[in-house]
Amino acid sequence: MSTLRPFRNFWLPWVAAIVLVCCSDAVAQTSYKVTDLGTLGNDNMSCAMTLNNRGWTAIQDGNAPPGQQDQITKLLNGRDAIVIDGVQVDLGTLGGKNSFMNWGEINDRGQIVGYSETEALDPNGEDVCGFGTGHMCLPFVWQDFHMKALPTLGGNNGQASSINSRGQISGTVETAVTDPGCPPHLISSPVLWEKGKPQPLPTVGNDTDGDAFWINDLGHAVGQSYNCSQTITHPVSWTNGTASALPDYGNGGVAFGNNDLDQIVGAVGSPDGSTQYGALWQNGKLTALKPLPGDFAAIASGINNRGQVVGSTFDSNLNWAHAFIWQDGVMTDLNTLFASSNLFATMANKINERGQIGAMAIVRSGPDAGNIHAILLTPANESIDRSVAEEVPTRPQTNFSFSPNQILQRLRLGRIGK
Repeated sequence: MSTLRPFRNFWLPWVAAIVLVCCSDAVAQTSYKVTDLGTLGNDNMSCAMTLNNRGWTAIQDGNAPPGQQDQITKLLNGRDAIVIDGVQVDLGTLGGKNSFMNWGEINDRGQIVGYSETEALDPNGEDVCGFGTGHMCLPFVWQDFHMKALPTLGGNNGQASSINSRGQISGTVETAVTDPGCPPHLISSPVLWEKGKPQPLPTVGNDTDGDAFWINDLGHAVGQSYNCSQTITHPVSWTNGTASALPDYGNGGVAFGNNDLDQIVGAVGSPDGSTQYGALWQNGKLTALKPLPGDFAAIASGINNRGQVVGSTFDSNLNWAHAFIWQDGVMTDLNTLFASSNLFATMANKINERGQIGAMAIVRSGPDAGNIHAILLTPANESIDRSVAEEVPTRPQTNFSFSPNQILQRLRLGRIGK
Protein backbone atom coordinates (compact mmCIF):
# COMPACT_ATOMS: atom_id res chain seq x y z
CA MET A 1 0.00 0.00 0.00
CA SER A 2 1.29 3.45 -0.84
CA THR A 3 2.53 5.65 1.98
CA LEU A 4 1.15 8.70 0.20
CA ARG A 5 -2.55 7.92 0.59
CA PRO A 6 -3.05 10.53 3.36
CA PHE A 7 -2.76 13.30 0.81
CA ARG A 8 -6.04 12.03 -0.62
CA ASN A 9 -8.07 10.82 2.30
CA PHE A 10 -6.09 11.67 5.42
CA TRP A 11 -5.35 8.05 6.42
CA LEU A 12 -2.06 6.13 6.26
CA PRO A 13 -0.99 2.68 7.57
CA TRP A 14 2.53 3.35 8.84
CA VAL A 15 4.89 0.70 10.15
CA ALA A 16 6.60 1.25 13.49
CA ALA A 17 10.14 1.91 12.37
CA ILE A 18 12.71 4.63 12.92
CA VAL A 19 14.75 6.11 10.12
CA LEU A 20 18.09 7.42 11.34
CA VAL A 21 19.91 9.73 8.98
CA CYS A 22 23.37 11.08 9.59
CA CYS A 23 23.92 14.59 8.32
CA SER A 24 27.12 15.88 6.85
CA ASP A 25 29.70 18.47 7.82
CA ALA A 26 28.92 21.75 9.51
CA VAL A 27 27.44 24.39 7.22
CA ALA A 28 27.16 28.13 7.86
CA GLN A 29 23.49 28.94 8.39
CA THR A 30 21.61 32.21 8.76
CA SER A 31 20.13 32.84 12.17
CA TYR A 32 16.51 33.99 12.48
CA LYS A 33 14.43 36.40 14.48
CA VAL A 34 11.16 34.79 15.53
CA THR A 35 7.90 36.72 15.63
CA ASP A 36 5.05 35.13 17.57
CA LEU A 37 1.86 35.77 15.57
CA GLY A 38 -0.30 34.16 18.25
CA THR A 39 -3.87 33.06 17.48
CA LEU A 40 -7.19 34.73 16.73
CA GLY A 41 -9.11 35.54 19.90
CA ASN A 42 -9.18 32.63 22.33
CA ASP A 43 -8.39 29.92 19.76
CA ASN A 44 -5.81 27.34 20.81
CA MET A 45 -4.05 26.66 17.51
CA SER A 46 -2.80 28.72 14.61
CA CYS A 47 -0.41 28.02 11.74
CA ALA A 48 1.30 30.35 9.26
CA MET A 49 0.52 28.55 6.02
CA THR A 50 2.16 30.95 3.57
CA LEU A 51 3.56 34.46 3.16
CA ASN A 52 4.35 36.93 0.41
CA ASN A 53 7.54 38.87 -0.26
CA ARG A 54 6.36 41.71 1.96
CA GLY A 55 6.16 39.37 4.91
CA TRP A 56 2.35 39.49 4.97
CA THR A 57 1.31 36.14 6.36
CA ALA A 58 -1.78 34.02 5.75
CA ILE A 59 -2.70 31.87 8.72
CA GLN A 60 -5.26 29.18 9.46
CA ASP A 61 -6.65 29.32 12.96
CA GLY A 62 -9.06 27.39 15.12
CA ASN A 63 -9.86 25.42 18.24
CA ALA A 64 -8.99 21.76 18.71
CA PRO A 65 -10.16 19.57 21.61
CA PRO A 66 -7.96 20.10 24.70
CA GLY A 67 -4.74 18.14 24.39
CA GLN A 68 -5.04 17.81 20.62
CA GLN A 69 -4.14 21.32 19.49
CA ASP A 70 -0.76 20.34 18.10
CA GLN A 71 -2.24 17.63 15.89
CA ILE A 72 -4.75 19.47 13.69
CA THR A 73 -6.56 16.16 13.26
CA LYS A 74 -9.86 17.55 14.48
CA LEU A 75 -11.03 21.14 14.58
CA LEU A 76 -14.06 22.49 16.39
CA ASN A 77 -13.95 25.66 14.33
CA GLY A 78 -11.65 27.28 11.80
CA ARG A 79 -10.88 30.65 10.24
CA ASP A 80 -8.40 32.08 7.78
CA ALA A 81 -6.69 35.37 8.56
CA ILE A 82 -4.02 37.72 7.26
CA VAL A 83 -1.34 39.23 9.52
CA ILE A 84 0.30 42.50 8.45
CA ASP A 85 2.86 44.06 10.78
CA GLY A 86 1.35 42.24 13.73
CA VAL A 87 -2.26 43.18 12.93
CA GLN A 88 -4.59 40.22 12.34
CA VAL A 89 -7.60 40.45 10.06
CA ASP A 90 -10.20 37.67 9.96
CA LEU A 91 -11.03 36.88 6.32
CA GLY A 92 -14.60 35.85 7.13
CA THR A 93 -16.56 33.14 5.29
CA LEU A 94 -18.90 32.56 2.36
CA GLY A 95 -21.90 32.39 4.67
CA GLY A 96 -21.06 29.34 6.76
CA LYS A 97 -19.33 29.23 10.12
CA ASN A 98 -15.86 28.14 9.04
CA SER A 99 -13.08 28.76 6.53
CA PHE A 100 -9.69 27.13 6.11
CA MET A 101 -6.96 26.59 3.52
CA ASN A 102 -4.61 24.09 1.95
CA TRP A 103 -1.46 26.15 1.47
CA GLY A 104 -3.58 29.22 0.77
CA GLU A 105 -1.00 31.32 -1.03
CA ILE A 106 -0.97 35.10 -0.59
CA ASN A 107 0.61 37.02 -3.46
CA ASP A 108 2.30 40.42 -3.31
CA ARG A 109 -0.98 42.14 -4.19
CA GLY A 110 -2.49 40.79 -0.98
CA GLN A 111 -4.82 38.31 -2.70
CA ILE A 112 -5.41 35.13 -0.68
CA VAL A 113 -7.09 31.86 -1.63
CA GLY A 114 -8.62 29.07 0.44
CA TYR A 115 -11.96 27.38 1.02
CA SER A 116 -15.03 28.21 3.06
CA GLU A 117 -18.31 26.73 4.15
CA THR A 118 -21.49 28.18 2.72
CA GLU A 119 -24.95 28.35 4.27
CA ALA A 120 -26.19 25.44 2.13
CA LEU A 121 -25.98 21.78 3.11
CA ASP A 122 -24.18 19.49 0.68
CA PRO A 123 -26.78 17.53 -1.34
CA ASN A 124 -24.56 14.43 -1.36
CA GLY A 125 -23.95 14.53 2.38
CA GLU A 126 -20.27 15.33 2.00
CA ASP A 127 -18.24 17.31 4.53
CA VAL A 128 -15.45 18.67 2.35
CA CYS A 129 -14.37 21.52 4.62
CA GLY A 130 -13.94 18.94 7.38
CA PHE A 131 -15.69 20.58 10.31
CA GLY A 132 -18.49 18.03 10.65
CA THR A 133 -21.24 20.42 9.59
CA GLY A 134 -22.08 18.84 6.23
CA HIS A 135 -22.20 22.23 4.55
CA MET A 136 -21.01 22.83 1.01
CA CYS A 137 -17.41 23.94 0.75
CA LEU A 138 -16.35 26.37 -1.97
CA PRO A 139 -13.01 27.78 -3.11
CA PHE A 140 -12.53 31.50 -2.59
CA VAL A 141 -10.28 34.41 -3.44
CA TRP A 142 -10.00 37.24 -0.88
CA GLN A 143 -8.98 40.77 -1.79
CA ASP A 144 -9.58 44.23 -0.30
CA PHE A 145 -11.52 42.82 2.67
CA HIS A 146 -13.91 40.89 0.43
CA MET A 147 -14.21 37.12 -0.04
CA LYS A 148 -15.53 35.89 -3.40
CA ALA A 149 -16.48 32.32 -4.29
CA LEU A 150 -14.78 30.72 -7.27
CA PRO A 151 -16.84 28.56 -9.66
CA THR A 152 -16.55 24.77 -9.77
CA LEU A 153 -16.85 22.53 -12.82
CA GLY A 154 -20.46 21.66 -12.13
CA GLY A 155 -19.97 20.01 -8.76
CA ASN A 156 -20.80 21.20 -5.25
CA ASN A 157 -17.39 21.65 -3.64
CA GLY A 158 -13.84 22.80 -4.22
CA GLN A 159 -10.66 24.15 -2.68
CA ALA A 160 -8.32 26.86 -3.95
CA SER A 161 -4.71 26.26 -2.95
CA SER A 162 -2.46 28.85 -4.59
CA ILE A 163 -2.46 32.19 -6.40
CA ASN A 164 0.49 33.66 -8.27
CA SER A 165 1.46 37.28 -9.02
CA ARG A 166 -0.56 37.17 -12.26
CA GLY A 167 -3.73 36.23 -10.41
CA GLN A 168 -3.81 32.65 -11.72
CA ILE A 169 -5.27 30.28 -9.13
CA SER A 170 -4.76 26.54 -8.78
CA GLY A 171 -6.79 24.04 -6.80
CA THR A 172 -9.31 21.23 -7.14
CA VAL A 173 -13.06 21.20 -7.75
CA GLU A 174 -15.79 18.66 -8.17
CA THR A 175 -17.23 18.07 -11.61
CA ALA A 176 -20.80 17.01 -12.36
CA VAL A 177 -19.63 13.46 -13.15
CA THR A 178 -20.00 10.67 -10.59
CA ASP A 179 -16.65 9.11 -9.73
CA PRO A 180 -16.76 5.47 -10.90
CA GLY A 181 -14.30 4.49 -8.19
CA CYS A 182 -16.37 5.71 -5.27
CA PRO A 183 -19.96 6.65 -6.14
CA PRO A 184 -21.99 8.70 -5.28
CA HIS A 185 -19.04 11.08 -4.91
CA LEU A 186 -18.13 13.28 -7.84
CA ILE A 187 -14.86 13.35 -9.74
CA SER A 188 -12.42 15.90 -8.30
CA SER A 189 -10.51 17.64 -11.05
CA PRO A 190 -7.29 19.65 -10.75
CA VAL A 191 -8.10 23.11 -11.97
CA LEU A 192 -6.61 26.43 -13.00
CA TRP A 193 -8.72 29.59 -12.71
CA GLU A 194 -7.87 32.29 -15.26
CA LYS A 195 -9.71 35.59 -14.75
CA GLY A 196 -12.16 33.73 -12.54
CA LYS A 197 -12.97 30.99 -15.05
CA PRO A 198 -12.08 27.38 -14.17
CA GLN A 199 -10.09 25.33 -16.66
CA PRO A 200 -9.72 21.61 -15.89
CA LEU A 201 -6.18 20.24 -15.90
CA PRO A 202 -5.41 16.74 -17.18
CA THR A 203 -4.26 13.89 -14.97
CA VAL A 204 -1.59 11.28 -15.76
CA GLY A 205 -2.02 7.69 -16.87
CA ASN A 206 -5.46 6.31 -16.08
CA ASP A 207 -6.02 8.63 -13.14
CA THR A 208 -9.39 10.36 -12.96
CA ASP A 209 -8.85 12.80 -10.07
CA GLY A 210 -6.26 15.31 -8.96
CA ASP A 211 -5.22 18.38 -6.99
CA ALA A 212 -3.13 21.35 -8.16
CA PHE A 213 -1.53 22.51 -4.91
CA TRP A 214 0.78 25.31 -6.10
CA ILE A 215 1.44 27.54 -9.08
CA ASN A 216 4.52 29.65 -9.80
CA ASP A 217 4.65 33.05 -11.47
CA LEU A 218 5.18 31.41 -14.87
CA GLY A 219 1.84 29.64 -14.59
CA HIS A 220 3.34 26.18 -14.00
CA ALA A 221 1.34 24.19 -11.45
CA VAL A 222 2.21 21.12 -9.37
CA GLY A 223 0.22 18.63 -7.33
CA GLN A 224 -0.99 15.06 -7.63
CA SER A 225 -3.32 12.76 -9.55
CA TYR A 226 -4.91 9.45 -8.56
CA ASN A 227 -7.89 7.13 -8.78
CA CYS A 228 -10.42 7.09 -6.00
CA SER A 229 -10.50 3.28 -5.87
CA GLN A 230 -6.71 2.91 -5.64
CA THR A 231 -4.19 3.78 -2.96
CA ILE A 232 -1.31 5.32 -4.88
CA THR A 233 -0.99 8.99 -5.82
CA HIS A 234 1.28 10.38 -8.52
CA PRO A 235 3.26 13.62 -8.24
CA VAL A 236 2.47 15.83 -11.22
CA SER A 237 3.56 19.09 -12.83
CA TRP A 238 1.49 21.03 -15.36
CA THR A 239 3.04 23.28 -18.01
CA ASN A 240 0.88 24.99 -20.64
CA GLY A 241 -1.96 22.66 -19.77
CA THR A 242 0.09 19.47 -20.22
CA ALA A 243 0.50 17.05 -17.29
CA SER A 244 3.83 15.34 -16.65
CA ALA A 245 4.36 12.65 -14.02
CA LEU A 246 7.30 13.29 -11.72
CA PRO A 247 9.59 10.38 -10.77
CA ASP A 248 9.14 8.57 -7.45
CA TYR A 249 10.36 5.32 -5.88
CA GLY A 250 7.37 3.25 -6.90
CA ASN A 251 5.34 4.06 -3.80
CA GLY A 252 3.70 7.27 -4.89
CA GLY A 253 4.23 10.91 -4.17
CA VAL A 254 2.81 14.41 -4.15
CA ALA A 255 4.18 17.82 -5.17
CA PHE A 256 3.44 20.71 -2.81
CA GLY A 257 5.34 23.66 -4.24
CA ASN A 258 7.56 25.01 -7.00
CA ASN A 259 9.62 28.08 -7.75
CA ASP A 260 10.13 30.08 -10.94
CA LEU A 261 13.15 27.91 -11.85
CA ASP A 262 10.86 24.86 -11.98
CA GLN A 263 12.41 23.28 -8.92
CA ILE A 264 9.63 21.31 -7.25
CA VAL A 265 9.22 20.05 -3.68
CA GLY A 266 6.91 17.55 -2.05
CA ALA A 267 7.03 14.05 -0.62
CA VAL A 268 7.54 10.49 -1.85
CA GLY A 269 7.17 7.04 -0.37
CA SER A 270 10.51 5.44 0.45
CA PRO A 271 11.75 2.63 -1.83
CA ASP A 272 10.70 -0.04 0.70
CA GLY A 273 7.34 1.66 1.35
CA SER A 274 7.96 1.88 5.09
CA THR A 275 8.17 5.66 5.46
CA GLN A 276 8.05 8.95 3.61
CA TYR A 277 10.78 11.33 2.48
CA GLY A 278 10.73 14.95 1.54
CA ALA A 279 11.34 15.34 -2.18
CA LEU A 280 13.11 17.80 -4.46
CA TRP A 281 12.70 17.47 -8.22
CA GLN A 282 15.02 19.42 -10.50
CA ASN A 283 16.14 18.81 -14.08
CA GLY A 284 14.00 15.68 -14.15
CA LYS A 285 15.81 14.08 -11.21
CA LEU A 286 14.49 13.25 -7.74
CA THR A 287 16.48 13.99 -4.59
CA ALA A 288 15.22 12.44 -1.35
CA LEU A 289 15.27 14.75 1.68
CA LYS A 290 15.45 12.22 4.47
CA PRO A 291 14.35 13.01 8.04
CA LEU A 292 16.50 14.58 10.72
CA PRO A 293 18.36 12.14 13.01
CA GLY A 294 15.87 10.25 15.17
CA ASP A 295 12.80 11.29 13.18
CA PHE A 296 10.67 8.92 11.14
CA ALA A 297 9.36 10.80 8.11
CA ALA A 298 9.57 14.13 6.32
CA ILE A 299 7.76 16.36 3.85
CA ALA A 300 9.10 19.33 1.88
CA SER A 301 6.46 22.00 1.40
CA GLY A 302 8.08 25.22 0.17
CA ILE A 303 10.94 26.45 -2.00
CA ASN A 304 12.06 29.93 -3.08
CA ASN A 305 14.05 31.01 -6.13
CA ARG A 306 17.31 30.65 -4.17
CA GLY A 307 16.62 26.94 -3.86
CA GLN A 308 16.03 27.08 -0.11
CA VAL A 309 13.58 24.34 0.91
CA VAL A 310 11.49 24.24 4.06
CA GLY A 311 9.38 21.47 5.50
CA SER A 312 8.60 19.29 8.49
CA THR A 313 9.57 15.97 10.04
CA PHE A 314 7.57 13.48 12.09
CA ASP A 315 8.64 11.22 14.93
CA SER A 316 7.94 7.50 15.23
CA ASN A 317 4.64 8.25 17.01
CA LEU A 318 3.61 10.38 14.03
CA ASN A 319 3.77 13.66 15.92
CA TRP A 320 4.96 16.78 14.16
CA ALA A 321 8.61 16.79 15.23
CA HIS A 322 10.82 19.52 13.76
CA ALA A 323 10.56 22.36 11.25
CA PHE A 324 13.55 22.31 8.91
CA ILE A 325 15.37 24.25 6.22
CA TRP A 326 17.34 22.40 3.53
CA GLN A 327 20.01 24.15 1.51
CA ASP A 328 23.34 23.23 -0.06
CA GLY A 329 22.50 19.57 0.48
CA VAL A 330 22.08 19.85 4.25
CA MET A 331 18.88 19.67 6.31
CA THR A 332 18.93 21.77 9.49
CA ASP A 333 16.48 21.90 12.38
CA LEU A 334 15.16 25.47 12.41
CA ASN A 335 15.05 25.41 16.20
CA THR A 336 18.85 25.51 16.18
CA LEU A 337 18.79 28.74 14.19
CA PHE A 338 16.68 31.00 16.41
CA ALA A 339 16.70 31.78 20.10
CA SER A 340 13.44 31.27 21.96
CA SER A 341 12.86 29.78 25.38
CA ASN A 342 9.12 29.55 24.83
CA LEU A 343 8.54 28.46 21.21
CA PHE A 344 9.47 25.18 19.53
CA ALA A 345 8.90 25.05 15.75
CA THR A 346 7.39 21.78 14.55
CA MET A 347 6.19 22.74 11.06
CA ALA A 348 7.60 25.03 8.35
CA ASN A 349 5.39 25.64 5.34
CA LYS A 350 6.63 28.28 2.88
CA ILE A 351 9.65 30.53 2.37
CA ASN A 352 9.65 33.83 0.46
CA GLU A 353 12.38 35.47 -1.63
CA ARG A 354 13.65 37.39 1.43
CA GLY A 355 14.17 34.08 3.20
CA GLN A 356 11.30 34.63 5.65
CA ILE A 357 9.55 31.44 6.72
CA GLY A 358 5.94 30.85 7.75
CA ALA A 359 5.66 28.14 10.38
CA MET A 360 3.97 26.96 13.57
CA ALA A 361 5.35 26.31 17.04
CA ILE A 362 4.36 24.73 20.34
CA VAL A 363 4.21 27.19 23.26
CA ARG A 364 6.37 25.80 26.05
CA SER A 365 5.17 27.71 29.10
CA GLY A 366 2.80 30.38 30.42
CA PRO A 367 -0.99 30.61 30.01
CA ASP A 368 -0.81 29.29 26.42
CA ALA A 369 1.45 26.32 27.25
CA GLY A 370 0.69 23.41 24.92
CA ASN A 371 -1.13 25.61 22.41
CA ILE A 372 0.08 26.16 18.86
CA HIS A 373 1.01 29.62 17.58
CA ALA A 374 1.68 30.81 14.06
CA ILE A 375 5.21 32.18 13.80
CA LEU A 376 7.22 34.18 11.28
CA LEU A 377 10.98 33.58 11.02
CA THR A 378 13.00 36.46 9.53
CA PRO A 379 16.71 36.14 8.66
CA ALA A 380 18.96 38.10 10.99
CA ASN A 381 22.13 39.89 9.92
CA GLU A 382 24.39 37.16 11.18
CA SER A 383 25.30 33.56 10.47
CA ILE A 384 26.18 30.68 12.72
CA ASP A 385 28.46 27.72 12.06
CA ARG A 386 26.74 24.62 13.35
CA SER A 387 26.15 21.07 12.29
CA VAL A 388 22.66 19.73 12.72
CA ALA A 389 24.24 16.83 14.62
CA GLU A 390 25.65 19.22 17.22
CA GLU A 391 22.33 20.36 18.58
CA VAL A 392 18.88 18.94 17.90
CA PRO A 393 16.47 20.18 20.57
CA THR A 394 14.00 17.74 22.04
CA ARG A 395 10.42 18.32 21.02
CA PRO A 396 8.22 19.32 24.00
CA GLN A 397 6.03 16.52 25.33
CA THR A 398 2.29 16.69 24.84
CA ASN A 399 -0.55 14.94 26.63
CA PHE A 400 -2.11 13.44 23.51
CA SER A 401 -1.09 10.10 22.04
CA PHE A 402 -1.49 9.31 18.34
CA SER A 403 -2.84 6.22 16.77
CA PRO A 404 -0.31 4.93 14.20
CA ASN A 405 -2.90 5.21 11.43
CA GLN A 406 -3.42 8.95 11.91
CA ILE A 407 -0.91 11.32 10.35
CA LEU A 408 -0.99 13.77 7.51
CA GLN A 409 -4.68 14.45 7.96
CA ARG A 410 -3.41 17.30 10.12
CA LEU A 411 -2.35 19.00 6.91
CA ARG A 412 -6.01 18.95 5.87
CA LEU A 413 -4.83 18.36 2.33
CA GLY A 414 -6.32 15.73 0.13
CA ARG A 415 -9.01 14.61 -2.14
CA ILE A 416 -12.12 16.61 -1.50
CA GLY A 417 -15.08 14.79 -0.10
CA LYS A 418 -13.63 11.28 -0.21
